[in-house]
Amino acid sequence: MSILEQFAFNLAQSSLPLNRLSVDFERELWGCLFRVKRESLWNTRYGIGPARVRSILIETIQNDQTPRLKAVWGIGLAFPRITVAISIALAALSPALPAAGQEIDHAEQYSACMQLTQIQPEEAFEAALAWESKGGGNAARHCGNVALVGLGQYKEAAERLEALAQNMTDSRNDLRADVLAQAAQAWLLDGDVDRSYKVLTAALKLDPDNVELLIDRSVSLAAASSYWDAIDDLNRAEDLAPERGDILVFRATAYRYLDANELALEDVNRALSLRPEYAEALLERGILRRLSGDEQGARTDWVTAANIAEGTPTGDAAQKNLEKLDVKVE
Repeated sequence: MSILEQFAFNLAQSSLPLNRLSVDFERELWGCLFRVKRESLWNTRYGIGPARVRSILIETIQNDQTPRLKAVWGIGLAFPRITVAISIALAALSPALPAAGQEIDHAEQYSACMQLTQIQPEEAFEAALAWESKGGGNAARHCGNVALVGLGQYKEAAERLEALAQNMTDSRNDLRADVLAQAAQAWLLDGDVDRSYKVLTAALKLDPDNVELLIDRSVSLAAASSYWDAIDDLNRAEDLAPERGDILVFRATAYRYLDANELALEDVNRALSLRPEYAEALLERGILRRLSGDEQGARTDWVTAANIAEGTPTGDAAQKNLEKLDVKVE
């Protein structure tokens, strides 16, 4: 079961009212929101399909004798925040060395390897090792680190990503900050909320006006139940990006955990004014309405969210809440 599926399952299993849940669930909730907002971006960042990925990597895999990594399969976590700029910057660090009589296109290899981390992380790890031995450099190491996250090796991946960011001395600060942000995600998955926060704080020193980093750090703070501090980061993020509805939904959730439901409702309504069919905002508003005793309003929001986001964790969570709403206590 993926983290997102686990989130939907846990939400379904939690009893209403929903403003107070376990610490573990809070971490999963924020982690889910943290990843959902990025997963939809993945295909726009890496637009090549699995067949193309395999055709690019197969020669490297076949020509390498690296032993297969023995690891238990874990979830595949997408890292779409690594932008095209990072792809180019990392690939530029790798000299084009011959492979099977041909030069490797390191930029293309990097994009393909990153895509493969989402499909077959074990194969991606092997390919990254092989590519690194053929001059892949930091680009190959980065792909291998992301593959480790997909294999559930969160601590190892986080440590390697931190080291990679430190070694990128010739890269721009914002690019190094993005790699640190990935390390922070891995630390959060490993359950080390404090380390995640510290790494994101270091990333923000490199790129202080990065909205994504501020949102990410708010996730780590919320996972530690430091909701007011999380709100401080979200306030700063909103100042920098006032039209971002996801910031408002994150903040609404934080306000709800503080029992500041009026402020939460104000934020979620603003998010819906920016994007009326925003499933995550509808899910959150449904929870707030249910807490205020407005069961019909909650039902309306959850039905809409379930229809808009059918087949997604958000849609599943809305559907499960509807089912709970309909349970009659004898």
